[in-house]
Amino acid sequence: MFAKKMIVAAAALAVTQFALADDKLIDSVAVDYGTSAKVRMERLSVAKDWNVQWFQSNGTHLSGYWEASVGFWQQKQYMNISGNDKNLWDIGFTPVFRFQNDNKKGMYYEGGIGVHRLSDLYNNDTYRLSTLFQFGDHIGLGYVFDNNWEIGAKVQHFSNGGYKKPNTGINYFELKAAYHF
Repeated sequence: MFAKKMIVAAAALAVTQFALADDKLIDSVAVDYGTSAKVRMERLSVAKDWNVQWFQSNGTHLSGYWEASVGFWQQKQYMNISGNDKNLWDIGFTPVFRFQNDNKKGMYYEGGIGVHRLSDLYNNDTYRLSTLFQFGDHIGLGYVFDNNWEIGAKVQHFSNGGYKKPNTGINYFELKAAYHF
């Protein structure tokens, strides 16, 4: 547990250093917490805005961002055995489309489909993912405050797209907190 906290602290420090640079390699950093059937997930991500405004109308537009993430999954019923815990890591990259106000503040709606690599096969409760490679798609909404803090909620689905069985998929409900530099 101590090692995990140290890794997260080091990652947060590194992200802050990159974000404060003049060229803005990173535009925001976020923490997500998600739950599903007998599993929970914590994720740290960084994002880079596309800085485009498509379909501008009435002070709103469609834009997006690139998201790179590292997640930690805690399975609570590994191999369908109650109390049998197993952890795994997830590294992901997702292009996300976001409908938002022109000033990037206030309500937003978003959706994305990305790729993820798991550290181990997922086999929890009655849900199984037979490959380490997974697609992760999500839809969500949230609010960006004037002080650059953001809160959001989303539903995310992981699946290999059906190219290898079993592939029951897994759905997470997630809460997000982010800060925009």
